[in-house]
Amino acid sequence: MTDTGSDARPGSPAGLFGPDSQFHRFFDDPRWALAVVRATVLEAAHPQIGAALIDNSTFVTHPWRRLRNTLVSLQRMFGTDEAVRQREAARLNRMHARFSGTDERDRPYDAMDPGVRAWVVATLFESSVTMCRLSGQPLDPATMEQLYAEFQGFLAALGDRPGHLPATLGEFWPYYDRMVAEELEGTEALHIILYRLFDHLPAPPLLGGLPTVWAAGRALAGPAIGTVTVASLPEPFRRRAGLPEIPGARTLMHSAYVAAGLARHLPDAWLQTDRLTALLALSPDSDDPRLATLTALRSRMKQAGALVRLVAPLPEQRTGDEAGQSQRSAAEFFADVLDQTGDGYLTWPDLAAMARELCSRLDLDEPAETRLYSAFADWWRELQAALDTDGDGRVSGAEYAAAVPSLAGPALIRVAEVLFEAADTDGDQSIDAGEYRALFRTGFGRTVAGAEGRCSRSAFVGDFLAFMAGRRHSTAYDPLLTGT
Repeated sequence: MTDTGSDARPGSPAGLFGPDSQFHRFFDDPRWALAVVRATVLEAAHPQIGAALIDNSTFVTHPWRRLRNTLVSLQRMFGTDEAVRQREAARLNRMHARFSGTDERDRPYDAMDPGVRAWVVATLFESSVTMCRLSGQPLDPATMEQLYAEFQGFLAALGDRPGHLPATLGEFWPYYDRMVAEELEGTEALHIILYRLFDHLPAPPLLGGLPTVWAAGRALAGPAIGTVTVASLPEPFRRRAGLPEIPGARTLMHSAYVAAGLARHLPDAWLQTDRLTALLALSPDSDDPRLATLTALRSRMKQAGALVRLVAPLPEQRTGDEAGQSQRSAAEFFADVLDQTGDGYLTWPDLAAMARELCSRLDLDEPAETRLYSAFADWWRELQAALDTDGDGRVSGAEYAAAVPSLAGPALIRVAEVLFEAADTDGDQSIDAGEYRALFRTGFGRTVAGAEGRCSRSAFVGDFLAFMAGRRHSTAYDPLLTGT
């Protein structure tokens, strides 16, 4: 890898980061969505990454949340502020250090393995190059070299030593071909992304109250996205992984990339990735002023949904508005809140995923992050001792439902207290509206209870326990811990 020590600094002649970078220009490119999906599939095909995703990731149950967090992280890493970049790199390293274990064939995986991290960066770079080529607008050699240097700088910013990603672009392509030919497999995570994620993709919060419209659109878009992605993968890998060869798939793939390329000429305000994802993340009860503009559109979409139901009725689904403050059954609470990874069991990775989301929302530093993880670990030990009746190291939905537990034990109370301390950034023993928004920013649509718009420690802890132990729907916590 090239030395990016001084050149990676903001404002450097190399322009590796910030608005002058090639990556920054790609970030709001509609083709980037196709490239990211393709890169994710190639990452998941690596045995170590695939195993880490299966054991630890919430990409199946909370894909929109995962997408939003990924985009925020990339913006921090490729922005102009070196301090922000270093802070984000440290956060990513702490997070990845927690992902290790063995797969179903007892092969070890470690998200901090430098070769694995290099492959993640390699897939992003190669998929960016491929998206341009497939859309009929290939990168010229100089631009390709610049983009490769930027991704090398990204890996260097994470603290990885040179050598695991080839030093030159000329050396990269043999490395990439070797990885595809020798390392990639048809992993379980790859098949979930291609054939389960898009076919069962939950609606983003903004469209959560329109299940019929969403289901109808997903039924068409899901298989199409999967087909386009498979057709764009390297042919030797498709053959080895047993991925289907669908007639017309390559035509559909080229059409999708060309159409996305043409969409780049739409007004800039329509294409800004952070604005689009923020809109999708709006809950129907949000106080965001943009929601008023979307109310009429939602009404029209509901009318469209009614027409769809006349043609092809779907099972009735309860919306967030209809749920209000009603209680969930034990089975619903287990599936919606506790089972964050979607594997049907409550294990430590599920509670770690909750801690990870809370730490990300609040952008905690290392000491505060460690305290929150430790509190969740203590809660996991408490739950395991109370609910794991067969001693297999995990809690099934049946074990949870049979126990009808009251989860408000000492460890859960401690989780609530540590979360309060993390959210109370000014240490005044109350949470004001700004601090509350930092935690509940996608679902903050109510006035904070308490004097002068503040929430006391006891009120905050009480709300958290009422949600976690009482299994009640919550305007604030539903988007945070059950939001997609």
